[in-house]
Amino acid sequence: MEEIYLDNSATTKISPRARDKMLSVMENRYGNPSSLHKKGLDSEHVIEEARATLASSLGISRFTRAEIIFTSGGTESNNLAIFGTVFAKKRAGKEKILTTRGEHASVEAPLKHLELLGYEIVRVPTDGGVIDLNYIKEHGKGAILATFMHVNNETGALYDLKSAFEAVKAVSPDCVLHADCVQSYLKVKFTKQNIGADLITISAHKVNGAKGTGALVVSPEIIKTKKLVPMLLGGGQEEGFRSGTENVYGICAFGEAVREHMERLDSELEKMRDIQGYIISSLEKIDGIKLNLPKKSAPHIVNISTSGVRSEIMLHYLSREGIFVSSGSACSSHSKKGLSPALVAFGLKPNEIDSAIRISISPETKKEDIDKLANSLSGALSRLARR
Repeated sequence: MEEIYLDNSATTKISPRARDKMLSVMENRYGNPSSLHKKGLDSEHVIEEARATLASSLGISRFTRAEIIFTSGGTESNNLAIFGTVFAKKRAGKEKILTTRGEHASVEAPLKHLELLGYEIVRVPTDGGVIDLNYIKEHGKGAILATFMHVNNETGALYDLKSAFEAVKAVSPDCVLHADCVQSYLKVKFTKQNIGADLITISAHKVNGAKGTGALVVSPEIIKTKKLVPMLLGGGQEEGFRSGTENVYGICAFGEAVREHMERLDSELEKMRDIQGYIISSLEKIDGIKLNLPKKSAPHIVNISTSGVRSEIMLHYLSREGIFVSSGSACSSHSKKGLSPALVAFGLKPNEIDSAIRISISPETKKEDIDKLANSLSGALSRLARR
């Protein structure tokens, strides 16, 4: 049976180029990058080569090593951004943090912990996939940190972070701005400058790199004013912001995957937007399917609800057909939770959330794959839907 993988927002397959680069480094550049001998320097060169590639992909021409901190992935980068900012200064009183309703668990969980410590968490509405700027203006005064995702991992909503961050700065000029760009990196064209963030989270395995590697991009001003402190202490790697021997193999694969995407980014984005349009036109014809479309979306995600079939049942049905989709965020699948906060914030009804399916594509997705998905969904609805 031919397999059709439509869960690229959960993870992507490592690219052959990234895999080959990783294997080459494993065999030939295995030294500890902190060692001063040639083997160590060779490994350090691998890291700096990848750091320069990531910087270039974000429109950063001149940078210091502290401006791109390699981590174990998006979760660690988000935690470092949040806790590293909040704990950077001795705070007095009930400090305020801004976020959106329906953030990824790696942002929401740290914020819930801070809430228990007495911090005020202000969750900005995102009905229909749009950040409520008026809510920021009314409730954002005095915030020390604003942490917003760029693309929602469940709905594909593309948030206007530049306008949101400008609204934050208008009422809280000293606020640190963090953008979780795990789902938007190399899926949406942006630079560090035009997104307007002080801190940016990205992850390797969402862009055909290896799992276990990510980065936090830090503005020079944050470093200069010491508005970020490390959470992992030890040997002082990554300019002291993230101790621990660097994952050289994962970092080199990350750099190679990014380099590969950058070589053909325009054509990749065009292909995904075309396939996304084909998904919408194909599924909107099927009775029993509701398209949960944000006002503005990234090109790789389409969220649907199916009438009368719970998402878990539909997911397993499609899996037996060799089609792999998701019922939500893969990172939260092991947690005990009720309705998806992201879909609640989007404005869906409980029955629509209970039957929601996320379809996430790659530049390799073909229209024939979508035809098979549509046929399988139609068949499932006729067989499984509650009457």
